[in-house]
Amino acid sequence: MKAVADSATMLRRQLKHVRRYPTPLLTYTAVPVIILLLFVYVLGGTMGAGIGGGRAAYAGYLTPGIMATTIAGAAQGTAIAVAMDMTGGIVARFKTMAIARVSVLTGHVLGALVQNFLALTAVTAAALAIGFRPAATAPDWLGVIGILAMFTFAITWLSVALALIARNVATASNLPMPLLILPFLGSGVVPTASMPAPLRWFAEHQPFTPVIETLRKLLAAQPAGTDLAKAVAWSAVIALAGYLLARKLYNR
Repeated sequence: MKAVADSATMLRRQLKHVRRYPTPLLTYTAVPVIILLLFVYVLGGTMGAGIGGGRAAYAGYLTPGIMATTIAGAAQGTAIAVAMDMTGGIVARFKTMAIARVSVLTGHVLGALVQNFLALTAVTAAALAIGFRPAATAPDWLGVIGILAMFTFAITWLSVALALIARNVATASNLPMPLLILPFLGSGVVPTASMPAPLRWFAEHQPFTPVIETLRKLLAAQPAGTDLAKAVAWSAVIALAGYLLARKLYNR
């Protein structure tokens, strides 16, 4: 119970930081929305024809990929926040206090979850505004929220671990950046079937693709099938590895 109470305190600390310094949240909310608008209005006509539809159809195809991109982009903000705490001396003060050690990290993770869902809500609203009309039912939407929460939790723990590996804020801001490329090297923008064989193999066997495909099928009110199992497995592995590594580095 003490760990839960201390984690809640650290979550309040993170939310106060967001309220006082909203620029990072605004940045990684605005960037995916801009990418969505650029792809739909610049490339949407051609891409939509390629998938057998129009611009609105491509907006529906692209939205799950942009959701994944939003999660990847927010990881950089989490890594920077953790690195600033680690290098700014506040963690040394926390370690002298009678609080659960893990609460410092869980506060960052929970705060990141809240910020991610604010950004994801903005992305979804933008997609709806430009013509995306999902067929998802209420249970499908619950599944979408669950997948987004699960994958965000996993990527956030990974970003915390990467921040603890880094020796300064600049390095911490760079380490999560490869995550931003993965949705584009998966099925986020185009079907993997259109890719050259080596790239297609990579796209089909990296963690973002099953997450994107699960979101895409749920939003279309279709059975997620094996993609759901793969998304859950990838999220569990990433979350566990990120948590264990982060805890080890923090305790050290």
